[in-house]
Amino acid sequence: MTPVLQKRLPQMPWMAPATARLPGIQPVAPGDWLRVDEAFEGQMAERDRLIAQSPDRVHGLMPAAAPAAQELLDRVLAELPALGDYIVGRGAVIRPDGVAVALDRAAPLLTLGRLVQEDFCIHTREGAEHAMTGAILCFPASWTLAQKLGRPLTGIHTPVAVYDAGLAARVQRMFDAVRVDQPLWRANALLYEDPALHQPRLEAERRPKPAARTYLRSERQCLVRLERTQAVVFSIHTTIVHVDDVDPDALAAFRALHP
Repeated sequence: MTPVLQKRLPQMPWMAPATARLPGIQPVAPGDWLRVDEAFEGQMAERDRLIAQSPDRVHGLMPAAAPAAQELLDRVLAELPALGDYIVGRGAVIRPDGVAVALDRAAPLLTLGRLVQEDFCIHTREGAEHAMTGAILCFPASWTLAQKLGRPLTGIHTPVAVYDAGLAARVQRMFDAVRVDQPLWRANALLYEDPALHQPRLEAERRPKPAARTYLRSERQCLVRLERTQAVVFSIHTTIVHVDDVDPDALAAFRALHP
């Protein structure tokens, strides 16, 4: 299968002090939450395939998140016209690639998964922490939705070594503080040998160290608070580029940090 790649990284978080230090949160500029890039057609074709063939692998929705899923669909639909080349009708949306997507209100997250490049994870407050109670996750990077759904933030990040008690507390404060009118974003980056977009992995499986460090995968992750339900949405826009398309100085700096 021909890999679906972008030609440039929209962000290089390791190159700026503000984004290099975890969690590296920055405010989202007005109108810059959702993005359409040059990999739109290929990524959306893969999303369509995964949702049609394996919906249980990429989708989960607990009762606690059902109202938030409906609100999220409404919010995304309201933002699509500003992205350009979307035609939003009463019962369907025509995407920039010409594909018509029926608006199925009974399946809001599955519908969202076919509208935009972003994945969406819904977090609702459960006791002392936010928990992931719904998601459309077509492009996991070394984790599995079924294993994380329903867990609080600390459980979701098991077994991430850097997610210690201090970082966990900072992340929870961030989830509590994010405002409806000011989404936040951060980004990560990892080298992969396999450019596949859909790469689930169970916690017990060790992520193999790539023998050929050919692709750089980066996620732009946004935190958005929904006004009506107050749920926090964690959205993920995935970018995968060949290392030859990364600025040589930036790539050298990245390799020095990840030998």
